[in-house]
Amino acid sequence: MYDVLRQSDAETPPLPGCGPVLPMQDHNTSPLRQQIFEHIRAKGQVARSDIARALGVSAGSVTALTADMIAAGMLQEVDDTPRESGRGRPPVALRVVAQCAHVIGIKISDDQHSAVLTDFAGNTVADAVQPSTRPRKSVSELIDEIVPLIDNLLSQADMDLSKISAIGMGISGIVDHQTGTVPWSPLLNEPDARLGAAFADRLGCPVYLDNDANLLTLAELWFGRGRTMSDFAVVTVEHGVGMGLVLGNRLFRGVRGMGMELGHIKVQLDGALCRCGQRGCLEAYLADYALAREASIALDQPGTQTAAAAIESLFAEAKAGNQAARTIFQRAGRFLSLGLANVIQLFDPALIILSGERMRYDYLYADDVLTEMHRLTLDTSRSQCEVALHAWGDLVWARGATALALTAATTDLVGAATA
Repeated sequence: MYDVLRQSDAETPPLPGCGPVLPMQDHNTSPLRQQIFEHIRAKGQVARSDIARALGVSAGSVTALTADMIAAGMLQEVDDTPRESGRGRPPVALRVVAQCAHVIGIKISDDQHSAVLTDFAGNTVADAVQPSTRPRKSVSELIDEIVPLIDNLLSQADMDLSKISAIGMGISGIVDHQTGTVPWSPLLNEPDARLGAAFADRLGCPVYLDNDANLLTLAELWFGRGRTMSDFAVVTVEHGVGMGLVLGNRLFRGVRGMGMELGHIKVQLDGALCRCGQRGCLEAYLADYALAREASIALDQPGTQTAAAAIESLFAEAKAGNQAARTIFQRAGRFLSLGLANVIQLFDPALIILSGERMRYDYLYADDVLTEMHRLTLDTSRSQCEVALHAWGDLVWARGATALALTAATTDLVGAATA
């Protein structure tokens, strides 16, 4: 019942280019120059006449604006497919000059930070991972931990930080994308942290911050299956439970950065304690620490065991026939069904993409989970919401952060200029 996509399917889509292929459904307020540039990058390479038709603008405007970007070193002309008749000149297409700018994307995590450096066309230039010292730390401690990761990337690419146009970062918790402030995160020991500004001050480079589930959603929108979809949701299950939502080909964040906190919707009043301090959150029944907590009781495991080790032992026991272990995963699957049913009932997306480290446990994507999900929704015999399981690698979160940085850098380098 699941559409299971392998890592290679997700990370190497058949479409050339990067970025959303479909136009935004609402009015696009970006300057025409930027719209043209983004269309070319999304297509990989495209002729001027096709740009004019796609954007509904005059050929003269496209010619003038692309000539300006060619002169600025952002675009270049390339020979397109030769004519079948062999007569006349081959049509000339345009593509992004990949080396004209570079960005970095970083995912801050509980146990391992990851980073990717890409060029302006979205191609990966270098990547790196680094262990995290401990789950909760101060802003200054986190910066000290991330700087060597950035240095590693730059060393691989033989590049200086001054050549980086923007850095995108993601962290779990409530994130105000507009201000770069983190009101709450399980990874920080201080509230209302001005994380974006602190990193920008230390690095001397623009830094853009977002919730980590939004990074995974951006990865789907820019590099994965979501490139050709105007409306879809991404649900992640690992250290926590997260969600990202695309509506009208645009990432939806909410007004205060609290939108799409699926892990903290309440599924039981006065229920299990969540790491956010409240009770009855979905995450308290489904995330790593929730399963580890159940495992310590069911398997009589020592409290010193890590959450990852506890869950691995629990899964092995479930596969070996331990009924208590199987019941824990099956119960978690039912709570996942409830969360997905709420997503469908609220937003009616065409597609829900399930991802995250814990989705490799098949009990969480058994047919019973989908059956229960559909049972909990108002099914009027219409076509059912499609659910896909994407087995991305861990670097996909950082790659999504590069999309965040590319968006900002494109606005600064392309959109800010006038022609």
